Amino acid sequence: MKVPLANLLCITVLASSGTSFPMERRGTAAGKEKRVQYAPWDDVNVLAHGLLQLGQGLKEHVDKTKGQMRDITIKMKVFNVTVSELGKLTQRLQEDSETLKAKAQNLEENESLVLNVSTGLQEKTEELLRDRQKDHERMNKLEEKIDGMLQGEGLEAGKANNSDARIIQWMLEAQNKRIDDLVERIKQQQEKLDKQNIRIRTLQNQIHMRNERSSLKRKEDDTQLKMSSEQRDSPVAMASDCHELFLRGETSSGLYTIQPSDSRPFEVFCEMTPDGGWTVIQRRQDGSVDFDKLWQAYQTGFGSLNGEFWLGLEKIHSVSKGGNYILKVQFSDWRDESQNITYLFHLNGEERNYSLHILERPAGNLESFLSTEASGVPFSTRDKDNDLKNDLNCAKQLSGGWWFSNCGHANLNGRYFVTPAPKQRHQRKQGVFWKTWRGRYHPLKTTTMMIAPAEIENKS
Repeated sequence: MKVPLANLLCITVLASSGTSFPMERRGTAAGKEKRVQYAPWDDVNVLAHGLLQLGQGLKEHVDKTKGQMRDITIKMKVFNVTVSELGKLTQRLQEDSETLKAKAQNLEENESLVLNVSTGLQEKTEELLRDRQKDHERMNKLEEKIDGMLQGEGLEAGKANNSDARIIQWMLEAQNKRIDDLVERIKQQQEKLDKQNIRIRTLQNQIHMRNERSSLKRKEDDTQLKMSSEQRDSPVAMASDCHELFLRGETSSGLYTIQPSDSRPFEVFCEMTPDGGWTVIQRRQDGSVDFDKLWQAYQTGFGSLNGEFWLGLEKIHSVSKGGNYILKVQFSDWRDESQNITYLFHLNGEERNYSLHILERPAGNLESFLSTEASGVPFSTRDKDNDLKNDLNCAKQLSGGWWFSNCGHANLNGRYFVTPAPKQRHQRKQGVFWKTWRGRYHPLKTTTMMIAPAEIENKS
């Protein structure tokens, strides 16, 4: 049962005032013997227990505050990204609006030109129709004269003038036909102009509606941007690990680019789970990559992020140095039986040979792959012997680089044996194994190591 903080302070003050100093008591007048009276043992226990409870409560409060500050920082980064994207969207909307305005202006000019041409054609059409009416009247008068000439004169006079009348009638018919053809072409042109006018009006309506929507969208964006005007020009920071990408909305496992503090950007494989994002630092699955590498390779990393790989000690250090991180180890054997375990850990930098510290050990036997050295266990390869065995190079004897406290606890970077494993014991001990799970001669089929902030474990 947890004691409230105020009660603990009261207990501490009362206990201190009542039992902190020894009390002197006067004796007889002759001897004046002084006796010292000490506080009862139960009071001392109460005081000590209260101080321990107070310290534990303060530690939990500090850890909780650190987690909340990290979440707030991540959310601020996400907010900065959103503000930057809104700014870019506003700029694109302004450019589109200017383009639409230019198109609308061109359309208005074209519409004015078409309307002028249409008006001119209508006037010409009316003029041609009036000329046609006049020609019809003239032709009717000529026909009446011809009929009169044919009826009023004799046959000889009629025969003499018949040829001229027919020529005139033919000319009039030809003229009428030309006028009819011209009127028909004018009608067709007028229909085309009418269709063009309808299209222009439709485009104008569409442009008007788009301008209204753009204006409304721009007002909404301006309102949002005004709320964060001080943060609009702040640089967009990359995520520092896969869990921060998860908090930004990424939920699919795969390759991403991150940039931890004081580090250059680099690519990682993120394992996204319902509870958060894990940065994978090692994977073995088919033996396609030789893990018997030297120090430089283990420091910078090797392999393919989509297959087997080692991320690199320097990259692992840059990701995990930002706070409390946990290490999850998953492995399975050739019988498809699997196991996993997590550790709260800390990894030193190059100056300490990337020493690994296991801060809290979970219950069970699987956690004992390192010794309990207070200074941590440094990383070791066959060209850089940092293990704790004075008379033996564990990396050279077992193959691969690892945190070797001695040569027999675990080695997930050893030689990959496809079942069945070699019969010789000195060869089998070079394989991938975890001693406290099936023994050091039991080869593993798959291994995965991944890291994430410690708060992900509290949410799961």
